[in-house]
Amino acid sequence: MQENKGTLYIVSTPIGNLKDITFRAIDTLKLVTFIAAEDTRHTKKLLNHYNIDTKMISYFEHNRVRRIPKIIGLLESGTDIALVTDAGTPGISDPAYKLIRSAIRNDIRVIPIPGPSAVLAALVASGLPTDRFLFVGFLPPKKGRRKKLSDLASHEATLIFYENPKRVVKTLSDIAAFLGDRPAVVCRDLTKLHEEIIRGTVSEVLSYFSQESPRGECVIMIGKDDPNVYFG
Repeated sequence: MQENKGTLYIVSTPIGNLKDITFRAIDTLKLVTFIAAEDTRHTKKLLNHYNIDTKMISYFEHNRVRRIPKIIGLLESGTDIALVTDAGTPGISDPAYKLIRSAIRNDIRVIPIPGPSAVLAALVASGLPTDRFLFVGFLPPKKGRRKKLSDLASHEATLIFYENPKRVVKTLSDIAAFLGDRPAVVCRDLTKLHEEIIRGTVSEVLSYFSQESPRGECVIMIGKDDPNVYFG
């Protein structure tokens, strides 16, 4: 029974520009008892911007094992909690998934408060096909990396990767080796002052970033090997 339990709200927050947040998200962050944040210092900047004084508790990859029981206990006692990530929608390449699963197992209501997502923002601006896409997230840094890329070679879909700027050149090099010189787009610092979207083939984008070291989190997208998908 959910009647006397709290609700876990999955709240999307800006991926860069603080104006990219919904009225509903702001209302939710103000009304809940606690905000479970991936980085409380980072989220504090957002809360200060919108004059939100809700108390925060930390929830991130390295404390989730001990933090999940505490958060579930609060929800069980009737406390409403908002879950946020550092940027975008919780549960996409972050530990929110584990908490959400635990809430569901404990018959706690989970409500999404939709909003910004780097995956979708990058995809719709890329110019690559959007009818079928596969979100890969971060590639394994070492073990399993080659197999993962080999498995992706047969997918007839736009492939979407997250990548740290320091590894963009290596990842593009590996993509070229395993997937070929396909259409490619890299978005970096989306919605921020220095937002940049580079389109071309994998080799062209690789050449660009070999000369211009990327800064900020990047989204790499690879199109299928189809004449209609290439740029130019």
